[in-house]
Amino acid sequence: MNKKRGVLFWSVITGLVLTWIVMPALAEETQPSEGKVAVVNGSVISRVSFDREMSGVRQRFSSMGKPLSASKLQELEKKVLDNLINIELLYQQSRKVGTKVDEAEVSAQFETLKERFPSEAEFKNAIKKMKLTEAVMKSQIRRGIAIQRFLDKKTLGKVEVTEEEIKAYYDSHTNLFKEPEQVRASHILIKVEPGANEKNKAKARKKIEKIRQRLVKGEDFGALAKEFSQCPSSAKGGDLNYFGRRQMAKPFEDAAFALKVDELSDVVETRFGYHLIKLSDKKPANTHSYKDMKDRIRKNLMQEKIRVEVSNYVQELKKKANIEIFLVKDAK
Repeated sequence: MNKKRGVLFWSVITGLVLTWIVMPALAEETQPSEGKVAVVNGSVISRVSFDREMSGVRQRFSSMGKPLSASKLQELEKKVLDNLINIELLYQQSRKVGTKVDEAEVSAQFETLKERFPSEAEFKNAIKKMKLTEAVMKSQIRRGIAIQRFLDKKTLGKVEVTEEEIKAYYDSHTNLFKEPEQVRASHILIKVEPGANEKNKAKARKKIEKIRQRLVKGEDFGALAKEFSQCPSSAKGGDLNYFGRRQMAKPFEDAAFALKVDELSDVVETRFGYHLIKLSDKKPANTHSYKDMKDRIRKNLMQEKIRVEVSNYVQELKKKANIEIFLVKDAK
């Protein structure tokens, strides 16, 4: 299968269902005795898989500090169930046409998933919290691959993006391709705790001024940053990479953007403490050319067309399907 098309279809699949941490939550093959929220052409969508998905939704909203009202929660429950039904319908169609899945590919994707976790123990702890097993995860991956391949064959040659469409999109969305002025800087931070007294502030100020004297005499900025800076960036010699305006504390931003390349700042005070800043590069504001953005635009337009194509196809499947919903009756 074409790799680019595979990436697009995988994004469509994950877009059809709200995800829980790192993978699509596909309907599981379970027995009715385990509880059900829907039955799609005789296949059960379990309460377990539905509750797992809803748990992920609640966690994401909680992490963003967004409370869920009763009405919003009900709306999300309907959306989650609808997405699980969509996925089940697509999987059933993939089986009807005999879509084959290589177990080696399932294992490879499973191992890639595990590698996203720092250790085996953390991986096992994460799937335990999700009430998953490795067997169920492999089943989900297997289903995802089957749906991806089925959709690839079904829409092959039907979805194309023309040069005219790409150019029209670029011309009508020029603001999306503008890149603001950026600078790359390194810094050394001596922290001052909020509410620190004048004595402690003076001590921190004296320390950073001594470091500045050493820099002026020619000592290496990166080496001194590693030795003295109290910012996590110290591990990289103080390097903060590129940043634009309104990404740093205002005094820090003003000082950094005022510097010339390789110039060292005076002591800069922010709410974090005292900084020394050295500028390593400047990028003026610019607009990415059509040539540079063409492939990215093509990919995005292709993805949107595929999304619409798949959505329309699922709606057709629903019209012919026998779908029973038990969510309200079975709600906890």
